[in-house]
Amino acid sequence: MPAEYWNAVSWERWREPQRTTDLEGAAVPTVVRDGAAVWWEADGHGPPLLMIQGLGYPADMWWRLLPALTPRFRTIRFDNRGAGRTGICPPGPHTMEALAADAAAVLDAAGEFSAHVLGVSMGGVVAQEFALAYPERTRSLVLGCTHPGPPDSVQPSVDALAMLGQRSRMTLAEAIEASIPFIYAPDTPRERIDEDVAVRLANPTDPVGYELQLRGIVAHGGTGSRLPRLSVPTLVLHGSVDRLVPPGNAAVLGRLIPGSRVEMLDGASHLFFTDRPERTQELLLGFYDRGLIC
Repeated sequence: MPAEYWNAVSWERWREPQRTTDLEGAAVPTVVRDGAAVWWEADGHGPPLLMIQGLGYPADMWWRLLPALTPRFRTIRFDNRGAGRTGICPPGPHTMEALAADAAAVLDAAGEFSAHVLGVSMGGVVAQEFALAYPERTRSLVLGCTHPGPPDSVQPSVDALAMLGQRSRMTLAEAIEASIPFIYAPDTPRERIDEDVAVRLANPTDPVGYELQLRGIVAHGGTGSRLPRLSVPTLVLHGSVDRLVPPGNAAVLGRLIPGSRVEMLDGASHLFFTDRPERTQELLLGFYDRGLIC
């Protein structure tokens, strides 16, 4: 892979973060784009790492990986429009292209021209759109538990699709409970799952926001025909027993993205970073170390 993708890129930090206040009156960073005040935060020092979460998930769900990543990167996380602290935005589907443009706005607000990009599930689709729309801003790409969209993706089971469609009519606690068999491995301890649930409930996603994101996924036309354009170092991660996004999607992405590397996490389901946190960290840091960027 070209070495320039791995090297830190200097760029004038020309934009100051826009700010609002939380419920206690403390200032928090947001960036306003197309009617959405997108909440974001950054920690650590080093090369910037832009982290994009999945359907209905707040940025807090990166919590298991941050202790390994923040000492080596400036980790930049945000709540997608419709989720968490960003909340409900103007009506209409939250398209994957719009979410990628939000990610670019967050990067601008953080004062970074380019970043390594890590996206999981829906966030992996957004990461693909980001890399395709902003190749000069993408230093490397990690795609976790995701897919290229139709017509190339391996479709979920009827049961998984039904669960996704019904969740917007449930309370958040009910929706989380209904999803557990599809997103966690059978051997993942319930206490570890409950830790994730507590994190998600702390900054919940409104059912309307969830529905708008889901409509954006359904309307997405797919990236498959465009992925061969990518020329950045790419790692594809997937759990071998993922019941939400079938594991076969990892091979599809590996075939479509030139020079990409595919790693399966044995026995892990959709949330592989909860099912197999140590192995996830090992694969991520190994990928970045091979690029000589840390």
